[in-house]
Amino acid sequence: MALKKGIKQLVAEAMSKITTLSLAEARAKLGQPGVQFVDIRDVRELQHDGTIPGAVHAPRGMLEFWVDPDSPYFKPVFGGDKQFILFCKSGWRSALATAQLVEMGVPHVAHIEGGYTAWQEAGGPTQAHPRKPG
Repeated sequence: MALKKGIKQLVAEAMSKITTLSLAEARAKLGQPGVQFVDIRDVRELQHDGTIPGAVHAPRGMLEFWVDPDSPYFKPVFGGDKQFILFCKSGWRSALATAQLVEMGVPHVAHIEGGYTAWQEAGGPTQAHPRKPG
């Protein structure tokens, strides 16, 4: 099957439209008021590898629904005038997700270069993701 666009092209196009923060830039924003880190990885990834302290988990499949105030799935964490910093494992999913939020009109959104893997390798702070009982 021949595709019109492969994932590499989709990510490259997204990267040309979005703000990418270096690890140092992202780390400097950690814990700042008005900044919300958003982990878009699958919950199994969070349970296995942990997450960035203070990050909210918004699964990639629900992100746009949770961000849109007109959606029945809207989450208040996405209200207000915050800067949202998205991340996934390697930066590909977060690039696509960030481009989608830019397209939706979210004013202050970026993603982390290299994703959570690069964050961990650089010694960025992490924490275990709490498992829900049951």
